[in-house]
Amino acid sequence: MNDYSESLMVHFRRVEALKHKAFQLPSYQLNERQQYDLELLCNRAFYPLTGFMSRDDYESVLETGRLENGSVWPMPVCLDIPEKLAQSLHPGKDLALCDSEGFLLAVLHVTDVWQPDKRREAQAVYGTEKELKHPSVFSLYNTMNTFYVGGVLEGLHPPLHYDFIEFRLPPSETHRRFTQNGWRNVIGFHTEKLLHCAHKEMIFQAARRSKAHIFLQPVAGLPAPGDLDHFTTVYCYQAFVEQFPKNMIMLGLLPFASRKAGPKEALLQALVKKNYGCTHFMVAPDQADPFMHESGDKLFYPPGEAQELVAGYGEEIGISMVPLSPMAYVQKQGKYLPRDQIEDETETRNISSSELRRCLEFDLDIPEWFSFPSVVAELRKTYPPRHRQGFTLFLTGLSGAGKSTLARVLYVKFMELRDRPVTLLDGDIVRRNLSSELSFSKEDREVNVRRIGFVASEITKNRGIAICAPIAPYEESRRYNRDLISQYGGYIEIYMNTPFEVCEQRDRKGIYAKAKQGLMTGVTGVDDPYVPPVNPELSIDTSSTTQAEAAQQVLLYLEEQAYLKNTT
Repeated sequence: MNDYSESLMVHFRRVEALKHKAFQLPSYQLNERQQYDLELLCNRAFYPLTGFMSRDDYESVLETGRLENGSVWPMPVCLDIPEKLAQSLHPGKDLALCDSEGFLLAVLHVTDVWQPDKRREAQAVYGTEKELKHPSVFSLYNTMNTFYVGGVLEGLHPPLHYDFIEFRLPPSETHRRFTQNGWRNVIGFHTEKLLHCAHKEMIFQAARRSKAHIFLQPVAGLPAPGDLDHFTTVYCYQAFVEQFPKNMIMLGLLPFASRKAGPKEALLQALVKKNYGCTHFMVAPDQADPFMHESGDKLFYPPGEAQELVAGYGEEIGISMVPLSPMAYVQKQGKYLPRDQIEDETETRNISSSELRRCLEFDLDIPEWFSFPSVVAELRKTYPPRHRQGFTLFLTGLSGAGKSTLARVLYVKFMELRDRPVTLLDGDIVRRNLSSELSFSKEDREVNVRRIGFVASEITKNRGIAICAPIAPYEESRRYNRDLISQYGGYIEIYMNTPFEVCEQRDRKGIYAKAKQGLMTGVTGVDDPYVPPVNPELSIDTSSTTQAEAAQQVLLYLEEQAYLKNTT
């Protein structure tokens, strides 16, 4: 037996021993975000990290942007766990890490367990501790667990993927392929959005500047609200790559949980690309910003700051920053030019992401100067116009506000149209059939509303109509449902803002009377708060509107937004 075979046998014996030991260890099922971090830790894309951060490294990163040993590292990579599990762990104890189905992925040799100061982390990483409009700040406070556990990882099995295996390349494989192809200079391009004609010109310009081959590595990670589905985007990337000459570009997928931390995340992306074998890295002025220029929101981070930060650390981390220059289509010349080279009076054309989505939703033509026909064809396969999409009507309001009655009227109206399957998810029906074990505590109410959202998302995904009518008193769960369902189709939030006095007069269930007599507790509107929606699509007061008029308001809105076609 040669040395390689012998070392392989030792490795297999070690893995089998660990697997046997892991069955006796406390275990934790990782969510999707945590699995992406685990995968990049185990395949060394997050080198020099050898596991989820210890407390000393975490504190050092927040204070200095470096690990305790001095290595550049801009952001925490921590494993958040529930308090109950944290109380059972201590340094020296091992924790088995599993996927959502309980399949064993790795063992964490615990070195630290602590409760972080999340406000301090938000300020250090995202530059704000108060701005909940930043999606990661909101997630840090509202969806992440309250304790962190750090330690060295011993990977047993990588997370299982059944899709696009040929593009899910670990760093060891990309290094091998670059060498095999004779690629000495490789420029990495990290993206989370669709790519069109302008992006091709931007990439070509950056590649010419660095005299490099191109490694296009889009994120195969957590979708943002409103994103297209994963399979559609990957097929679009494949169609985009086909627009380049062969052996000039390579496509890979990155299992990355984006934090949208602007400059700091751009630096993290640069470190990852370095570990994948890239010598150069393309950075946009708004790299990793939670709000793009074309979204209509003001950028969260100063434009160009990400480019400056990556360039400043380029020599130390061993990768050169190449700025991406935004391009614009000059119609008279019939080509794209860098915006900074175009005179102010020159007429240019562009289509924003929101305009592209509108063209798809309203079945409008998409010009070839903007996107490649093969990319558009992939988009149209899985993103039909609105009148063929599924959608969710989410009615929220106090008991007695008219939610259930309006929901039943709308159910009948949609059944009469007969163009899509319709499902009614009334609050009482869901309580009886999906959530009978839940109480009316804030936590259980949140769970109940999220369950409704999950069912509605599946209905919407399959191009049906879901009508939901729970009280849903808290903004957190309503926002969660909006983000979830909007990935698959329409989401229309309808606030039934009937005054409390009117709801109390109706009180067909007698809950308000019982609450005021002290016979019931936790009644929304009496001793439990109702938080009105921030920005609902429709607001209806049934004290001054009949149910027929309310239903007509909803139908007219749906027709205006093109979710209904030729309604009569």
